[in-house]
Order: sequence, then structure tokens, then C-alpha cells
Amino acid sequence: MMRDLMKPDHARNMRLVGHSDQGGRRDGIQVMVEDGFAYIGHLFSRGFSVVDVRDPANPKPAGYVQAPENTWNVHLQAADGLLLVIHGKDVFADAAFADEASYYKAAAGTALGTAEPKKGRDWDAGLAVYDIATEPGRPRRIGFMPVSGGIHRIWWVGGRWAYVSALLDGYTDFIFMTVDMSDPANPREAGRYALPGMHQAAGETPSWSPNAKFGLHHAIVDGDIAWGAWRDAGLVVMDVADRTQPKLIRHTNWSPPFQGGTHNCLPISGRDLLVVVDEAVLDDFEDGLKNIWIFNVANPENPVPIATMPPPADQDYTHKGAHYGPHNIHENRPGSFQSSSLIFSTWQNAGVRVYDISNAYQPKEVGALVPPAPEGLMDKRPGKKPIIQSCDIFVDKTGLAYVTDYNAGLYIMEYTG
Repeated sequence: MMRDLMKPDHARNMRLVGHSDQGGRRDGIQVMVEDGFAYIGHLFSRGFSVVDVRDPANPKPAGYVQAPENTWNVHLQAADGLLLVIHGKDVFADAAFADEASYYKAAAGTALGTAEPKKGRDWDAGLAVYDIATEPGRPRRIGFMPVSGGIHRIWWVGGRWAYVSALLDGYTDFIFMTVDMSDPANPREAGRYALPGMHQAAGETPSWSPNAKFGLHHAIVDGDIAWGAWRDAGLVVMDVADRTQPKLIRHTNWSPPFQGGTHNCLPISGRDLLVVVDEAVLDDFEDGLKNIWIFNVANPENPVPIATMPPPADQDYTHKGAHYGPHNIHENRPGSFQSSSLIFSTWQNAGVRVYDISNAYQPKEVGALVPPAPEGLMDKRPGKKPIIQSCDIFVDKTGLAYVTDYNAGLYIMEYTG
């Protein structure tokens, strides 16, 4: 029996507007919307797709760009008529990582074999640049920057400077790198920062447990400060006034006693606040409750946690199966929806949650939408179940939210509160 893909399992102050199967490649990670087209990185389909969303109620697949063998394009950024796309190891196509814990409980450099310099590998690694201005919806590759082990995620909102999490030969895990985009056809590294203990090839020794993932997910840069989400190492605040020499302002970590996995660190304009997401990465609540935190960062040298977002309370999602907990938030990019009080977040099997942080000490849920179960699984790893896994969210300047899923395609929805 066909499922009604436009009938949510739960909705409060939100409604579904449209849905796309992304040309049959329903798996999605990061989504960017630019000039009426959604660009979606895939987790299992080895590449990225383009969806025409000029009519949000009837989105149409518009194209697909395949990645090289053993390579994924999970994350991307769009601005200035350009699309930046990561090239990295297609981790979940490797039988060694069929159990996600084997990836998330090990240093990436060790797991992928890059901690030792010049060790051979079978994937394409670096940063690809596409022209999406000449013919919107039809990306044309114009540049590439090789990075020895690959890139995980990018922060780039246009202009000269991009910021990436890079896996380099000789380092234990992903580090912070600034990239000069002044010549888009030839992006080049400008500077880098790694936590002490990460540069294994230089004789540094990690001070943390081998099971802790001390690697940068990505940083969001506001002015001359980079707010780095360093997975199990928590928050790393960096001074990037000199893009060629990033410097540490403060490293603070709350794991333990909390569960780690820091994924996003979003500064809230004009309020001296930072919204910090700890990502849930394992099925069946194995990694416990992950939080979305609010920090006071009036003094960037002393970030102070002041609240956490309330977890979904409309049902017991901890026993629903698959991943439960935060994954991503809308990051207030220039040109998109920007708010200092509304936070849009994805909670995987609990769908999308919207929070009002007008009172930063008492955030409250004001909207929710849990899409229906997917029609089938794109994730072919053993033991996976057809359960919604809302992944990334991008909210355009009109207020429409574009939400990806590991298996269910692209949902377009609207907050009506």
C-alpha cells in the first residue's frame, strides 16, 4: 500500500507544502537553496542532486552529479553564484563501518588510515567548485583544491574566505582550515588550527581516550571569531582576524559528563548567545540524550551554558528506533531566513522542532512536524528500519523550510505559528 507522503505523523504549528524523491535518490544530507534550486548532498547515492523548487508545492528533480568511486559529497555551500562541494571518503559504503559506532568511536585519521602520512587510499579528496550562475540548476565544475584525506563540511557565505574541516595526512582527525577563494578556479589553503595532540606526525600525543572523537565537524565564522564544533572535544573558539594564523581563544568541553558529539555552534546576532547542538549518531538511543544548548558568550573567553532546549514530549521517541536526538539546525545564513529568536532544528526520528529562545533561560518548543515513514530504505546497512530520520534543514527568506532525510527524500514545510 502506498503511503500518504503528505500526511505527517505529528504536526503542531507547521504544515507540509511539498515533497520530492530527488529523482529516486531519496537519501540526503546537507541542503542549500539558491535561486530557486535545492542542492542536496547524498549519503548513500554517491554524489549530489539538484531539485527545482521554484514551485515549492511541486518540486521537480533537475539534475544529478555523480562523485568518483568510494567518494561522497555529503556537504555543500552555495553563494555568489558558486557551489562548493566536499570530496571525502564514502564511509558508509565501506563494510568496515557498517556499524556506525566503529566510525564515531574512533579518530578519523586512524579509522581512514590518514594519521600516518602518505598511506594509500582509494577515494577522491578535496574541495570542488561549481558555477551555478551561468545556468542555474546545472552545476559546471570550474575548480578543485586537493586535500590529502578529504573535507567533511564547509562554512562559506560568499566572498574571499571559506572555512573547512580538513583531514590531513599526519593528523589524528579533522582540523580547522581557512581557504582563500579569491580565485574560485584555484582555491588554496591559507591557514590552519588543530588542538594540541592532534598533529601525530609532528610527535604530538593525544591526551584523550582513543574512543573519543576529537575532530572538527565544522565552524561557523562571525566577524573575526570562528565557533568550532569539535565533536567529543566540545566547543573550540578561535580568533581568525588573521586568516592565515587562526589562534585559540578558548576550548571548553562538557563530555564527560555529557555525551559529546558537538555538531553546530551558531552565534545569535546581537544577543551574545551561542546555540550549540550535540548530535545523536547511534540507533536505538545507544548514545543517550543529546542536547541543544544555549551559551552566554558575552565574553568569548568564558562561554557559559545557561539552558537546553526541551526534548520532544509528544511521544516517547527514545523507543521508536533508528536515531533519536538532534542532528542539525538552520544556521541563519545571509540571504536565508534569519532570526535571533526562532531556532529550526532536526531531531531525526522526532522530525523537525522549532524553538522560541526570546527568553534564553527558558526556551520553548513552538512548532513541530514529524513526516511519515519513508517508502523504503536507501540505507542498506544491516538492521536499518523504515523510520523517518529528518537530517538537515535550510529555511529560505520566505520562511519555507527544506528538510532532508537519510531515506525519505526532500520535504518542504512551513512554520505557521
